[in-house]
Amino acid sequence: MKAAPDAQLRLLDLQAVDTAVAQLKHRRASLPETAKIKAAQAERSALSEQVVAVRTRVSDLEVEQARSESDLEPVKARRERNQKRVDAGEISDPRALRSMLDEIEHLGRRIGDLEDAQLEVMERLEASQGELAELTERRAADDVTLRELLAQRDAAVGAIDAELAERATERDVIARDIPTPLLDLYAKVAGKSGGLGAAPLRQGRCGGCQLELTHADLASYRAAAPDEVLRCEECNRILVRTPDSGL
Repeated sequence: MKAAPDAQLRLLDLQAVDTAVAQLKHRRASLPETAKIKAAQAERSALSEQVVAVRTRVSDLEVEQARSESDLEPVKARRERNQKRVDAGEISDPRALRSMLDEIEHLGRRIGDLEDAQLEVMERLEASQGELAELTERRAADDVTLRELLAQRDAAVGAIDAELAERATERDVIARDIPTPLLDLYAKVAGKSGGLGAAPLRQGRCGGCQLELTHADLASYRAAAPDEVLRCEECNRILVRTPDSGL
């Protein structure tokens, strides 16, 4: 393939822009904020699961507390009624009175057991409510952090996208100076060479694979016409002559 030397030199400008674009895209894909956002989202998700679990526990304990109160009230009411009957002297039969006193004693023990159980439920409920409040506060703080990280990432992505747009405009200007066949060759080589389609020839060394050229290759390149498009014998990239090519 043949192309004017000036057009070949523009390939190096094009390659510089494409390399910068690749670096920008890599930077955008590997922003530190992205990893932080992922970690923050995972933590928030775990906290949300804990909040749901603790909120369910609080709800269950509230039901249990209400049930313990409903269990306690009739027992207290019965003991109070029995005690009033005894205090009023309504029961004259000794055996009936003894039975009533025994029942009052039993009801007292039952009330004590129910009150102990109620207190235990209240303590568990209070502890769970405190845990729920703490988890909810932590999740709210995480939400603030997550919003800040998202804003930072969006700002960074916006800046990179703006620079990418500038590079795209710059690339279009450069590409207009390069013949279509040479552009097509460059794109084909770049696609097979990790994005590096053209490299400078400096001091007898390929700027792509960084290998020093053989004397035979240098002699062949030296004998080539100025408009001949050179290719590296090692990496197959387009070799662009520079003022210090060593030819």
